[in-house]
Parts: sequence; structure tokens; C-alpha cells
Amino acid sequence: MAVTQVILKEKIDGVGAEADIVKVKAGYARNYLIPRGIAYEATDNNIQYLEELKAARAEREAAELEEYKDIAKKLNGTDIRLDLEIGEGGKAFGAITNIDIHKALEDKGFKIDRHSIALEKPIKGTKTTDVEIKLHPEVTATIAVKVNPITK
Repeated sequence: MAVTQVILKEKIDGVGAEADIVKVKAGYARNYLIPRGIAYEATDNNIQYLEELKAARAEREAAELEEYKDIAKKLNGTDIRLDLEIGEGGKAFGAITNIDIHKALEDKGFKIDRHSIALEKPIKGTKTTDVEIKLHPEVTATIAVKVNPITK
């Protein structure tokens, strides 16, 4: 298969981020990336333009990092209270999952990706559990999830 080099103008999952020179199949570049303005051919002139893209990428990444640090400051120490049905013998009906925690955080005004909630296994007991939220590879926050028992 024919392969060509292109310079990405924006981030594409599974391919690369903006300002990256990547090798892709020629048909993918010719029929999809270049006509949509997502990538440029890796010519000498375009490689010079690459320096401008790298500067824009560095600014964006620095701004994202600061934004995640601000969110982490607000999240650290946040308490979330969730209800869990408990039977007569103290056995839980169901469990608290990262989806429940995500909904509770949204109710408090935090907009984060639910996949960033690092819950090893669902919470099945009525206890307080510290849950880590990985906002960015360099930024994490910890919240306390308090489970209130509701008898059935």
C-alpha cells in the first residue's frame, strides 16, 4: 500500500495531534484528510508552517493544563452523598458505580468525563470512600463518596 506523510492541522484520535508529521495511507490523505482541511502535504513550505502549529499546540496544552488544575482545586475535598438500598441482613441491593458518581458531580456543576473517574470496583457498602479522578495525565483530584443506607 502506498503511504504518504502529512502534517496534521488538528488532533485526530488514533493518528496524532496538531503539528505532528505522520505517515498515513495515501488514499486516506488524498480523499479525507486533505480535502477537509484536516491535514497538509508534508512539503518544504508546509514544514515551515509547522512551526506556527507547534506554537499554537503548546499554548492550547498549557491552557488545558491550567484549566484542569483549577477544576482539581475545586474538586479536592468535595463530598458526594449517594443513597444505596440495604436489605434486612445488611446486604446491598445494587452498587454505586462511576456513572452514579458522574451524575452527582454533574448535579454539583462539574463537567468531567465519566471515564476519568478511577473507581476500581463498584461501592457496595455503606461507608465513605475516597475516589480519584484523573483529569489530565499530570492532574488528579480526590473526592469523598459517602454512601447513605436506605432500608427497604
